[in-house]
Amino acid sequence: MLIKPSAVGDVVHTLPVLEKLRRRYPHARIDWLLTPENAAIVRGHSAVSNILLFARRDFAKEGRRAGAVSGLLRLVREIRSTRYDLAIDLHGQLRSALFALASGAPVRIGFDRPVARGASRFQGIRLGNIPQRGWAGAREGSWLAYTHRIPIPTLEVHAVDRYLWLGKLLGFDDSPPTFNLPVSPEAEAHISALLAPNTSAGQPLAILIPGTMWETKHWTSEGFAGVARRLNESGFAPIFIGTQPEQALNRSIQARAPGSIDFTGKTNLADAIALIRRAAVVVTNDSGAMHIAAALGRPAVSIFGPTNPVTVGPYGQPGSVVRLSLPCSPCNFRRLSQCPYSHRCMRDLSVDIVMDRIRDILAPAPHLMKC
Repeated sequence: MLIKPSAVGDVVHTLPVLEKLRRRYPHARIDWLLTPENAAIVRGHSAVSNILLFARRDFAKEGRRAGAVSGLLRLVREIRSTRYDLAIDLHGQLRSALFALASGAPVRIGFDRPVARGASRFQGIRLGNIPQRGWAGAREGSWLAYTHRIPIPTLEVHAVDRYLWLGKLLGFDDSPPTFNLPVSPEAEAHISALLAPNTSAGQPLAILIPGTMWETKHWTSEGFAGVARRLNESGFAPIFIGTQPEQALNRSIQARAPGSIDFTGKTNLADAIALIRRAAVVVTNDSGAMHIAAALGRPAVSIFGPTNPVTVGPYGQPGSVVRLSLPCSPCNFRRLSQCPYSHRCMRDLSVDIVMDRIRDILAPAPHLMKC
């Protein structure tokens, strides 16, 4: 049993582990425990035998509905009855460790306890700030649940490579990481229906995703609107996507970008994967959509502010990162009210800087950029 319930980027980063597990154990039953919101990432994957759904959001609701409790008990009974030989917890929190224990698996693997943080490096430059938050190992005492722990030699490594440290314990092959992110045929059909009345045949698609979970990860609305206008002038169909809570944000941006299209709230995660696969270019903040684009091998420009792209950037695409080197970054402040520098890391990034990077990314296909 593989335990990695969330979030979008973390689940995408775990796909190479799934691939290597399947090659290491070609005839094994490999089940993945994750939240329903992220199931589209692995649903239909040839290496997955079964998906176990943990409806975590139900427990966050006021009063914790009785149905959530009964659903959790059914899930635990299903896990227990399967009699797994191996449980792998790459999430490293108390709740995920409890699932590993509930499996009854004689071998339970997870990361070791947290290690001390040090100053980060970005492209060889030592940054002055030492983030006080962020991943540093298994949390909340979860390491106590494991029979075998994955050592943590450094924190200066991408999440994909960090998860693959598991291979030293299980004997993974040394082939490069692969993702094989599945795309739903139903989602493909839905995206075709959405695009038909809104775009011209053969028109290149530029997918823009302004939304993120952290306030400090947001590039400016004016910036996204300016990029959308420039892309439209270059012949692209700029398309905004996001979740329903992001509708107000995206509509306000789209209103300042004539010729752009707003699909916000009209696509679920499976649809977003299908749409991003068709993109000529993807423009996004540090978000799950960025990792989907990287896994699908789509050209992307990833706008970074407080977070460190060395560890959470688009895997295998360092050239897509747009970031100002400031002594206050990375900081791991999630709210704008926490930032003592007026959000300079995003505020000072101009439309010209982002457009220059888009041109660099699309240089092998110059016919896509007309200006």
